[in-house]
Amino acid sequence: MLSSFPGDTRALVTGASRGIGCEFVRQLLAAPNVTRVFAACRRPAHATELNALALQEPRLRIVALDVADEAQVEAAAGEVAAGTDRLHLVVNAAGVLHDAAEGLASEKRLADVRADTLTASFAVNAFGPLLVAKHFERLLAHRERAVFASVSARVGSIGDNRLGGWYAYRGAKAAQNMFTKTLSVEWARSRRNVICVALHPGTTDTDLSRPFQANVAPEKLFTVERTVRQLLGVIDGLVPGDTGRFLAWDGSEIPW
Repeated sequence: MLSSFPGDTRALVTGASRGIGCEFVRQLLAAPNVTRVFAACRRPAHATELNALALQEPRLRIVALDVADEAQVEAAAGEVAAGTDRLHLVVNAAGVLHDAAEGLASEKRLADVRADTLTASFAVNAFGPLLVAKHFERLLAHRERAVFASVSARVGSIGDNRLGGWYAYRGAKAAQNMFTKTLSVEWARSRRNVICVALHPGTTDTDLSRPFQANVAPEKLFTVERTVRQLLGVIDGLVPGDTGRFLAWDGSEIPW
């Protein structure tokens, strides 16, 4: 796993307290060439699984980071920079589709659209990864192989949209994809060691997808372990010419 990365690989995962993000942390720690993992989440005190991992694993450091709060992103970047002079892998796994506690719900029709839901979705799903790129860029300023991967979603594809609905989530993920593509163009000039991609994980059995799993065929519903294993396989196989692509869990291209 991660055989294309250096022997002293250092990684950052956002949205690391649960689901896909937490599993990225687990599988990265299982890779022998990963020497440090920074697991970023909004509420470290409530991150039960992460804290349990940290008790067993000295390579893991938990960092407070709300991707919707630029001041926190900047502070987290400073904290990580105090612990390492470089990162080789940044995985943006923070995302939101629905949250009953905060009044967020996926829209089925235009009448369901609300300005506050749009704002909340764009803050996390679109602006968050870009702010992470802005403040952690200095830790990618080295000559070793590096990957900046944002967990996107096929529903953010404009060309693949045939069902409609989910205005806030679709729009925010489409914006995330555009930001990722634009970032890849800039970094191809200034950070040539960095491969910048958007990744679709497939439908994964997490809290995010649970309300929508009824119509998903069992063979198309992935465990988090399988999803992350597949995504790490895609990440490990990336070459410089892949920067700026939108790829599915099996490495296939997804239309913008």
